[in-house]
Amino acid sequence: MSRPAILDFSGWVLNILRRLLYLVTRTQVFPESAGALGLRADRAVCYVLHEQHLANLLVLDHECRRFGLPPALRPLRDDAFSAPRSYFFLSRNLRGNIVPNPRIDHAAMLKSLVKAAFADPGFDVQLVPVTLLWGREPGKQDSVLKALFAETWQQVSTLRHLFAILIHGRHTVVRFNDPISLREAIGESRDESRALRKLGRILRVHFRRQREMAIGPDLSHRRTQLHNLVTTPTVREAIALEAGKEGGSYAEAARKARDYAYEIASDYTYSVVRAFALFLTWVWNRVYNGVEVHNFERVTTVAPDHGIIYVPCHRSHIDYLLLSYIIFTRGLMVPHIAAGANLNLPVVGSILRRSGAFFLRRKIKGDPLYTAVFLEYLHMMIDRGFPIEYFIEGGRSRSGRMLAPKAGILAMTVQSFVRSRARPLVFVPVYIGYEKLMEGKSHLAELNGRPKKSESLTGLIGAARLLRRNFGKVHVNFGKPLPLAEFLDARHPSWREDEFDVQAPWLRRAVDATATTLARDINAVAVVNPVNLVALTLLSTPKHAADLQLLARQIGHVQALLADSPWAASIVPCALAPDAVIDYVIGLDMIQRHAHPLGDMVRADEVQAALLAYFRNNVLHLLALPALLACLVSHNQSLSRERARAAIRGIYGLLGADLFLPWQGEELDAVIDGAELSLRRRGLIVGDGGDELRAPPPNSQAGPELRQLGEIIRPTLERQFLTLALLQHAGSGTLTRARLEEDTHLLAQRLAMLYEFNPTEFSEKLLFANVIRSLIDGGLLEIDGDGLLRFDERITQAVAQTELLLAAEVRHSIELIARSAPAATNH
Repeated sequence: MSRPAILDFSGWVLNILRRLLYLVTRTQVFPESAGALGLRADRAVCYVLHEQHLANLLVLDHECRRFGLPPALRPLRDDAFSAPRSYFFLSRNLRGNIVPNPRIDHAAMLKSLVKAAFADPGFDVQLVPVTLLWGREPGKQDSVLKALFAETWQQVSTLRHLFAILIHGRHTVVRFNDPISLREAIGESRDESRALRKLGRILRVHFRRQREMAIGPDLSHRRTQLHNLVTTPTVREAIALEAGKEGGSYAEAARKARDYAYEIASDYTYSVVRAFALFLTWVWNRVYNGVEVHNFERVTTVAPDHGIIYVPCHRSHIDYLLLSYIIFTRGLMVPHIAAGANLNLPVVGSILRRSGAFFLRRKIKGDPLYTAVFLEYLHMMIDRGFPIEYFIEGGRSRSGRMLAPKAGILAMTVQSFVRSRARPLVFVPVYIGYEKLMEGKSHLAELNGRPKKSESLTGLIGAARLLRRNFGKVHVNFGKPLPLAEFLDARHPSWREDEFDVQAPWLRRAVDATATTLARDINAVAVVNPVNLVALTLLSTPKHAADLQLLARQIGHVQALLADSPWAASIVPCALAPDAVIDYVIGLDMIQRHAHPLGDMVRADEVQAALLAYFRNNVLHLLALPALLACLVSHNQSLSRERARAAIRGIYGLLGADLFLPWQGEELDAVIDGAELSLRRRGLIVGDGGDELRAPPPNSQAGPELRQLGEIIRPTLERQFLTLALLQHAGSGTLTRARLEEDTHLLAQRLAMLYEFNPTEFSEKLLFANVIRSLIDGGLLEIDGDGLLRFDERITQAVAQTELLLAAEVRHSIELIARSAPAATNH
């Protein structure tokens, strides 16, 4: 099927062969429309295929015709050049049908095109490289039939290619890549042979990167990989130290290091990934109404030239599976996922490992040998260009908020990149938004004080009952990639020249800055779904109940504020009308509708309200400043613009760090002004537009609406005030960070029970840890040599700002509970 003689076949013979081929072939084509290629109508098109196989040519020609592109089997016509066909193969197999042979010369068509370009300076042609993959696998790791005949890095014979078509034809990926201008590729070269070699090299590198993007870098056998890993200088040094520490032999310590390597390393197997993808397709169709993916082209644009670290927010155990599924079904290699050792369960752990997971113990301090092996494994993955995925938050967010990033594996990644200065590396922030959470009830139980239940095989089997329920849609939005080299250049321009030092202060600062930037970038690509909108508005009512029409108005206010906000360009808004939003959430059984003669009511019961708080917190950062301004104006009824600005600036240092808000200085003032303008447009701030900001009259329709907008941010302000009040009561130099986190968590639980501070998530320990981290990062708290927290009068000033935001009875309740701290936490 690969003989050059096929060029002489008549059209009807090729048509018959194409029809026969498509009996066993189904293609997935990228991009999804011909217009995305940006081909010029005034330039001829010539397609470039990597390996010479008739099947590849027939698929190319068929897909060209189907997408309205110039057919590959039609003549190439130009005033300066003509050819009987519009394609050529970059690699040729000249010796027959049984064994593969390497490329031995440049394609005649490529030679002719370069010759024509040198003969006529006005001649140009658009070279379109086309990648075809008949099944995908990153290496020879399994002996099962499908894995044997999946895509590999070896050039294959015609016979093997025929088997690949029969086995994998229904999973064929066709990728039309961006056109390369022949004229631009040749550039200023005056040497025809040199220009030919240059163009051939450009195309070979291009195809190598495309294959790498789809099936991963060329893998050696796993056992060889891990053997090489434990013989690196870093690990050998750690083995020697381990042997000396334990008083044992070097061989015993080396065996321990190898055991660690096998415990950590993934064992990616295509057959498992493919089967898992089919299973997950069935699961998603049962439990979700759809998985909507946004901006995936941001990944495909950088994938050929960069190593990729996917950095999603962590909301559910489903996150692992969902992101890998999306990437795999869109033609890219499944990332290797950093999973907690708690997921290395019998059966399940093996499946996850063969699907690309590698395992990390939760605590690795105190075991330098394990640390060295893990660091070297991660370095090997990054250095060889494998895509990787991990969660910078460390664990799942029980509150729905973005948690403070943990340096851990992120620091290891940055250190590895600085150490090797290898291929370019980008972080891709990913927002995952659910409309209903599978772990919702277990999250509530943990927030109410029940210990976290350990993962187990029986627990997983018990979760199968969830497959009978409807969990709405899932939304996944890919943010703009963050190039690590450019990021480091902006913070420490000499990092390439400096000698690598893992303890360098600039490197620690760079890791912290990377973590904060990624958290902000994830928040910036939030997807606002109907549940988020209902949660933001309904939870702001006194009893989580509202007139249906008034709730619809409030949702309209929130949608308008989001459309006017600086986030509008990066988030994905909810396009449903307010009435449709409410009906949609009722259909998910997240709220209840009650008929009433004076107008239908909508309410959430206690459990529904607690679950809705999670979805409010998903997008709380998007409304933080408008809600803060609404809270100020509503609470004070009238205040000057400058006083409002000063109050927001006073609390923003803490609020901005807590919610990962990006604005500072004049940029912050502009955002405040924009929020004011948007509230005025909606009639929620009234007046003549002068310096005074006034709330609508309390008995007007807009008055309660402004107050409800301010209620969106109130739980966050109360959490911060509780932390500040406890610090003020305890005094400087009396509490450790861990003790403060524990005390605020316990006092918040007590406050919620005594004073009905409604949201269950109010007392989540990790959220108080966020507040304390923000105080330390902002310089309001310092940790002394004894590990105690010290502060000055600025804490008192921060407490004073709350007088403009929280009602007197709320402040009194919090101060009262703070004074009970010694008794409440007396161990």
